[in-house]
Amino acid sequence: MADQDFTVRFWGTRGSIPCASPDYMQYGGHTSCLEVMCGDFQLILDGGTGIRMLADVLMQGAPKPLTILLSHTHFDHVMGLPFFMPLYTKGWDIRFFAGHLAPEDTLKNVFQKMMVSPFFPISPDAFKASLSYTDFTPGTVLNLHPGVVVRTLALPHPDRATGYRIEYAGKAFCYITDIEHTAGTLNQDLVAFLRGADAVAYDCTFTEAEYKAHVGWGHSTWEEGLRLVHAAGAKKLVIFHHNPNRDDAGMASVEAAAKALDAATIVSR
Repeated sequence: MADQDFTVRFWGTRGSIPCASPDYMQYGGHTSCLEVMCGDFQLILDGGTGIRMLADVLMQGAPKPLTILLSHTHFDHVMGLPFFMPLYTKGWDIRFFAGHLAPEDTLKNVFQKMMVSPFFPISPDAFKASLSYTDFTPGTVLNLHPGVVVRTLALPHPDRATGYRIEYAGKAFCYITDIEHTAGTLNQDLVAFLRGADAVAYDCTFTEAEYKAHVGWGHSTWEEGLRLVHAAGAKKLVIFHHNPNRDDAGMASVEAAAKALDAATIVSR
C-alpha cells in the first residue's frame, strides 16, 4: 500500500439489528463496522456484526496493533465484539476508544456488563490480547498515529454518541452515526465539523416522510444528510445505518432519490 493511500471499507452498513435474507444482499445486512486505512495505519469504527467478517481477514495475518473507535455502545454497534477473534488471541495489541460514557461510566466496565450471564456465556476475562481502554470527552483531538488526526464531536442521541473526523494526507472522512436532527434547524456545530470533508458517512435511517413518526428515536434522514453536506461544503454524502425495514428494493429507491438531488451521493454497501 502506498504511504498516502486513504481508504474506507464498509464491513457493516445496517442499523439497529442485523438482517439475514436474500432481500438484503446488495446493500448489506451486517450492523455498523468500518475499516479505515491511513497508509499502513488501520482504524476500525464500531464493532457491529460486520466486525466478525473483518476478523476472518485479520486472523489470516500476523498479530498487530489495532485501534477501535466506538461511536457508542448500543447493541447494534458492539454486538460483534464478543465474536472478534483477535481479542481471544495472544500477540494482538488492541486499543479501544469511546467518548460517550465518561464521567458516569467507563468502556471497560460496559464490556464487563455486556458479556455476563445469562446474556453471554463468557466474560472479557477470556480475552488474551493486550488491551487498553480510553474514555475521552467529545471535542478531544486524538493523535493516534503520526500524520493521522482524529477530531471528535458529541452527537445528539439517546445515551449519547460521538462523531469522528479522520484527517490524513490532506483528506478528511467523517463518521456521523447515530444522530438525531432538529427539523428545520441545521446543527451548526456539525456543519463546522464537516467543513470541506471529502466524504461523510451519515445516519440515514429514515426518509423525511418517515421521520415525522419517529421523532425522539435518535436517528436522522438522508435529506438532512444532504443539507448538512451542502452547508459544510463537503464533497460527498455516504448514506449509512440502513433501516432494517428497508430491503434492497427500498434502498435502491432511496439511492435514486438522493442521486437525483446530488449525483455524488453514494449508498454504503
